[in-house]
Amino acid sequence: MTQDTIPSILQKIVTTKQQEVAQAKATKDIVTIKAEAEQLFASGSTPRRGFAQALITKQQAGQPAIIAEVKKASPSKGIIAKSFQPDAIAAQYQQAGAACLSVLTDEQYFQGHSQYMQQAKAACDLPVLRKDFMIDPYQIYESYLLGADCILLIVACLDQPTLQKLHHIACELGLDVLIEVHTQHELERALQLADSPHNIIGINNRDLNTFNTDLQTSIKLKAVLDSQPPQDSAQTRLLVTESGIHSSEDMQLMLNNDIHCFLIGEQFMKTDHPGQTLENLLNSLTK
Repeated sequence: MTQDTIPSILQKIVTTKQQEVAQAKATKDIVTIKAEAEQLFASGSTPRRGFAQALITKQQAGQPAIIAEVKKASPSKGIIAKSFQPDAIAAQYQQAGAACLSVLTDEQYFQGHSQYMQQAKAACDLPVLRKDFMIDPYQIYESYLLGADCILLIVACLDQPTLQKLHHIACELGLDVLIEVHTQHELERALQLADSPHNIIGINNRDLNTFNTDLQTSIKLKAVLDSQPPQDSAQTRLLVTESGIHSSEDMQLMLNNDIHCFLIGEQFMKTDHPGQTLENLLNSLTK
C-alpha cells in the first residue's frame, strides 16, 4: 500500500505515529518490550477481560452490545468533552449497561493518553479497547503491558503483510482485535485474517476523505460479509457499526438489519453525563 492510497487524515496521523514509535524505541528497544510482554503473558498473572466474549454475551441476552467510548477530542470536532474524567466516565458506562469500553490513547490528534485507558480500566470491570493507530509490532507489545484487552487495527493504513503480522502478534498474546474497515476491498482484506477464534469487524460509516457519515455503509458491507461464510466453522464473527449512531432510530435501523454491536463515543461524550446518555438511549429502544 502506497502513501497516496491512504486517506489524507490517516497519512498525517501515520507519519506522526511513525515518529512516536521511533522515539519510544530509542527509550526502550523492541527486543526489551517484546521480552517484557511475552514474560508477562507467560506468567499468567494478568489475564485479559474477554472483549469479544462480552459482546457475545450481550447479544445472547438479546441486548444491544455497546462499546462506549472515552474520548476527549477529535481532529474534526476539536474538544468534545469539556469535563473529562476517564475513571468516572468508565464507572458510569458500566452502570448504564455498556458491554465494553473504547479509550483513545492517541495524544496529538485526540488528546488521549495511555494513562486514561489504565484509569478507565481500573474504575470498572469492563473489557477495554486501546483505540490508537497501530502501525508497528512495538505498539502491540506496549498495549499488552498497558493492560489493553483489545487493540484496533485500521485496514486503511496498513499493507496486508503488516496487517497480518500485527494481528498475529496480538492474537499470540491473547488480545482481541477490532479490525476496522470502510470499504468492500478493506473488508475482503480483513477476512483473510484467521488467527483468532473471534473475528471482530468494525465497519466505520465515516468516509475518511470527506468525514461524511452514511449508515448504509454498515448495511451494505454486512451483506457482503454474509455472502462469505467463514472457512473455519468454529470462528465467531462479530460485526460492529462505528460512527454516525446518534439516536434510538439509528440503533433500531441497525438492529433491524441484524447488526447488534455498536461503537459510540461522541454522542455520549458531548453531554455532561455520558453514562446517563447511554442509559437513556438503551431505555428508548425498549419503548
